[in-house]
Amino acid sequence: MSHRAALARIRLNPHSRAVQRDLRDAGEMHRTLMRMVPDALGDAPRQTAGLLYRLDETPTTSTLLVQATTLDPTRLPDDYGHADLKDLTPMFTALTKGLTLRYRIVVNPAKRERLPLDHKNTRGKIIPLAGEAADQWWNRRAADSGLHLHTLLPVPATAQRTGAKNNEHLRLGLLRYDGTATVTDPDALTTAVLTGIGRSKSYGAGLLSLAPANGR
Repeated sequence: MSHRAALARIRLNPHSRAVQRDLRDAGEMHRTLMRMVPDALGDAPRQTAGLLYRLDETPTTSTLLVQATTLDPTRLPDDYGHADLKDLTPMFTALTKGLTLRYRIVVNPAKRERLPLDHKNTRGKIIPLAGEAADQWWNRRAADSGLHLHTLLPVPATAQRTGAKNNEHLRLGLLRYDGTATVTDPDALTTAVLTGIGRSKSYGAGLLSLAPANGR
């Protein structure tokens, strides 16, 4: 079975008002990036489009990686940034068991609170994880996604407002993991790349990037 997805690498224009707004508010960024996918996708357009994104920042540049089944960067604001589009089909074809890769992902490690037995009809709140608990969470999710991790380097991700009521909620608890891993299940890994991993996919989490371990 062939799998289809495209990846846009957008070097953001720091002078663009739209970019400045989106870097302050992840909800606004999500709305901007949804312009790149087709219209009329039903009640769950992000999931239907397979849209995932990640913001990679350095001291001098901000780059967006945006992935979806179909992407049209010309629908972004005119001054948003320079976009390079790449077909990911060859990458899916190259995934084989035993292949060693480099990976990068931003995730929102969390667990649901366990409630006493007398709270049968109540769901516990979501508890963010940090430190060793977050590392263990990523190890488990990577294993479920067809990756055996060799190394993992946690880096705090940039916090952004999420556009919640009164702009009070911040994008907290996001971590970026870089490292190397071996493919254990190519099909599970392909699914993880296409659908994303974990929570907060509308706010820049869940996009798994892969590259050859010996590549640049």
